[in-house]
Amino acid sequence: MQASFVVPVYKEEANIIQFVSKLKESMEKISDDYELIFALDPSPDKTEELIIAERLKDHRVKLVKFSRRFGQPMATLGGLSYSKGDFVIVMDVDMQDPIELISPMIAKWENGYDVVIPQRISRAGEPWLKKLIAKVGYGVIAKIGDIKIPPNTGDFRLMSRRVVDYVLELKEGHGFLRGMVALVGFKQCLIPFQRPARLAGETNYNRFLGSIRIGFNGIFGFSSYALTLSTQFGFLVAGCSFVLAITYGVMKLAGANFPLGNPTIVVLLLFLGGVQLISVGILGEYIGRIYDEVRQRPKFIVERLEGF
Repeated sequence: MQASFVVPVYKEEANIIQFVSKLKESMEKISDDYELIFALDPSPDKTEELIIAERLKDHRVKLVKFSRRFGQPMATLGGLSYSKGDFVIVMDVDMQDPIELISPMIAKWENGYDVVIPQRISRAGEPWLKKLIAKVGYGVIAKIGDIKIPPNTGDFRLMSRRVVDYVLELKEGHGFLRGMVALVGFKQCLIPFQRPARLAGETNYNRFLGSIRIGFNGIFGFSSYALTLSTQFGFLVAGCSFVLAITYGVMKLAGANFPLGNPTIVVLLLFLGGVQLISVGILGEYIGRIYDEVRQRPKFIVERLEGF
């Protein structure tokens, strides 16, 4: 049994040493046949130097450094593409993905599960607004998604080798791992856990809004329902306008007088204009993603490899 750990990092110098130490301590009880792949977006701090220092002490520590910052989703895919293990665990270095869960995750894999996903039942250290946005976002994805993505989960997960291989075969450029793994399928299970606060440092996402872009990838990348909703809303507005026109006609025949500059006209114009802008925005989200896919640009570019 060989295990691979893929850890995307950016500006994480405060967490590297303790993470490597705790992971090594945990894996000593399970197996010493593993590789720890840090997928590094070039950082202005000492993250890279600390990873290299850890590699000099342990050959199982490896580094994939990209030519520029491609973002966490692409860094994760880059790390996955260099992994060789019978299974791969994707996790963050900030200790919010508890190392203590590695053992039960591997046990589930040994029992025949291809995907093991820790599911957050609490989110320590996060403001209420971010929690609310996350809850609403997962609810929307669950409601309109073409595939079922477990709520309150992140990229922290174990994937068997065949799942990783199929994920890497997908041509989609958004890198939304939660959706890609759900799309691949196979036998999956959840492990509930209490998510702790960060060990050190600051999150690279907006503290209150999280990653809106990643959320949009989950909504627009795995569902066309927003287009259908836009069409349905357009018909609803058109129907309301038709009913309103009949109402005005009947009232006019009944002798009602309407003052010039009727406020209703202003309200309707603003309402219709808003609907049109929303519809155009929804189309833009899909067209932008089509544009990205058609260009077929590389998902990441590697500058440096250590340990491969």
